[in-house]
Amino acid sequence: MLFYDFEVFKEDWLVVVIDMTNKKEHVIINDPDALEKLHSENVNEIWVGFNSRHYDQYILKGILCGFDPKRINDYIIVKGNPGWKFSSLLRNIKLINYDVMTGIDRGLKTFEGFMGNNIKESSVPFDIDRKLTQEELNETVKYCRHDVEQTVEVFLERKDDFEAHMGLVKLACKDKPLDLFLLSKTKVQLSSIILDATKKDHNDEFDIDFPSTMQIEKYTEVVDWYKNPENRKYKVDPDNPRSKKNQLDIMVAGVPHVFAWGGVHGALDKYSGEGYYLNMDVASLYPSLMIQYNLGSRNMKDPNKYEEIYHTRLKYKAEKNPLQLPLKLVLNGTYGAMKDKNNQLYDPRQANRVCVYGQLLLLDLIEKLEPHCQIIQSNTDGVLVKMNRYEDFELIDDICYEWEQRTHLVLEFEEFRKVFQKDVNNYIIVSPDGKYKSKGGYVKKLNNLDYDLPIVNKALINYMVHNIPVEQTIDKCDDLKEYQLVSKISGKYTHILHGEEIVKEKCIRMFASTLPTDLGVKKVHAKTGKAAKMPNSPENCFIYNDEVNGVKVPSKLDKEWYINMAKKRLSDFGVI
Repeated sequence: MLFYDFEVFKEDWLVVVIDMTNKKEHVIINDPDALEKLHSENVNEIWVGFNSRHYDQYILKGILCGFDPKRINDYIIVKGNPGWKFSSLLRNIKLINYDVMTGIDRGLKTFEGFMGNNIKESSVPFDIDRKLTQEELNETVKYCRHDVEQTVEVFLERKDDFEAHMGLVKLACKDKPLDLFLLSKTKVQLSSIILDATKKDHNDEFDIDFPSTMQIEKYTEVVDWYKNPENRKYKVDPDNPRSKKNQLDIMVAGVPHVFAWGGVHGALDKYSGEGYYLNMDVASLYPSLMIQYNLGSRNMKDPNKYEEIYHTRLKYKAEKNPLQLPLKLVLNGTYGAMKDKNNQLYDPRQANRVCVYGQLLLLDLIEKLEPHCQIIQSNTDGVLVKMNRYEDFELIDDICYEWEQRTHLVLEFEEFRKVFQKDVNNYIIVSPDGKYKSKGGYVKKLNNLDYDLPIVNKALINYMVHNIPVEQTIDKCDDLKEYQLVSKISGKYTHILHGEEIVKEKCIRMFASTLPTDLGVKKVHAKTGKAAKMPNSPENCFIYNDEVNGVKVPSKLDKEWYINMAKKRLSDFGVI
């Protein structure tokens, strides 16, 4: 397995490759022959990069085809074109490429910041209009090597993701020789291969119907909304990209709900309480709907194959067989693939039917539960209720059993004793044994690749779950990394200002400061030239872009700022 990263300038290019198997590093500068030799010697090895699916693999292939890498760089970066369109010759170069980047990632530098590593940028500008000096080349190699090492770290953090991806490749090659070149495909692309899908033309995107098993009597307005031909569009004004989503806002069981073409959600805002709570999630909602109501993609050669995968996955899950994960990815990824125009499974009518069936059947369940408990929140695949008394469980269980028998869906129950809910997307629910589940930017479970303002996150959880004052959590912590706020500007902005001073990095790590000389941080818009405050940033802050792991807090760290932010967020939850 080789990890690689390219740097491209007008007159120079270089690549750093770390061969993990043979424990070697290769640094190639402006030498196509050396690159061709390395590639030919490792053509059957896996090449791993960060954003390599969209960038680095095309630079590598282009150089081997004799193209100027700067032309390919500008074609992708400046003009915004997909690399595969640059030339059909690129397809002649074989490369087993695996990209550790996912579609929602904010960039490698952001991950480096979260991990507490050095996020300083090279001082060599990428738009330099001449050949680089030896000193500049040396610095660029050092910078590039650092990024490759960081890519290795991200890969190790996401090793399970790679193993699941490899599992999909093996499924796609079932009864055939293993083709590692399929690693370059995305998970949904592999799913379409596994399900043997062939692209077909469909012109019936909103030709939907309703589940024959539903029994909605009170909230018929929701059914009528979906029946109305005027509502069969994703936006209020489909011709306006900035138009609002087309949705129905309605009170259901005393809770404000939104029904739309992407799902349903409803929640009591700023709700907190103690008592007997039940969370009821539909087990594998979308896969179950596809199977029970024949809602799978019409592009599949054999729809029974999807059901076969579903039952095999349940068997593997019961056996704790790790092969259940790639099967789960196939099952859950199919819905999204049915909305992807570039996927062989593309079938938007079936996707819309899955979504509407799920919403209406969940509404059906809420309607039956409403007289016997309090609805706290509902989302795409479940509902959280508060029982009037614990003895009501049998009654609610009977209602759910009738619904399950009628709809052919299965509910999974969990008990909770405390609920803290800012809104449908931000909440903490605490089980009888003190364990908790959380969702949302304020209280999500942290990990090494998502570690922003961790001290505030921990202060909120400690307060709501363990009744620990936020001051206690924050005052006793002297690890500087726990206070980091990592921010990166997008391509809409040219640079960051710290006070009036230009910051060369586009990704920075900020900390609140008690010193008035430590000024605030702003981002400068590329088109207007106007400076705007960085989101969530302190009025007074210092920047620390060196490695922060193991560093203790300096005396100028303003812990009061973090205490106030924690209290503000608790106020958003309605608990103080």
